[in-house]
Amino acid sequence: MKTIITSLAIFMTAFTFGQTLTGNAKKTTLKDAKVTDFKIEVTVDDAQELESTFKVEDFREILNESEPGEAVTFKLTCNGRVLDNGVKSHVSYKIEGNTNNIDDFLEGVKKVREAGIKYYNKK
Repeated sequence: MKTIITSLAIFMTAFTFGQTLTGNAKKTTLKDAKVTDFKIEVTVDDAQELESTFKVEDFREILNESEPGEAVTFKLTCNGRVLDNGVKSHVSYKIEGNTNNIDDFLEGVKKVREAGIKYYNKK
């Protein structure tokens, strides 16, 4: 029992000192973090799910909080039916932009969303 307690005490001491920052280490704080690339990927299985998953105005709220000059990407994947060979069909739409042109990017997101709805309505 004495050996177990001694071993445990040595382990805890080593673990504690191993986690301590030295004077040369730099602490990372939230102030040091910077977003440089913002990506949103949505995968849906039908038009109803696509319509209920997001609205274009939801993106506006997020993008208005972003810094100017950030790269933004939106990708929509619409899953289709399983083909005869067992592979599940799908189609993907992707739009890339920048937070300097939020209105243009959101117009593209709107078109991608409409294209996804059309994909399901034509099936």
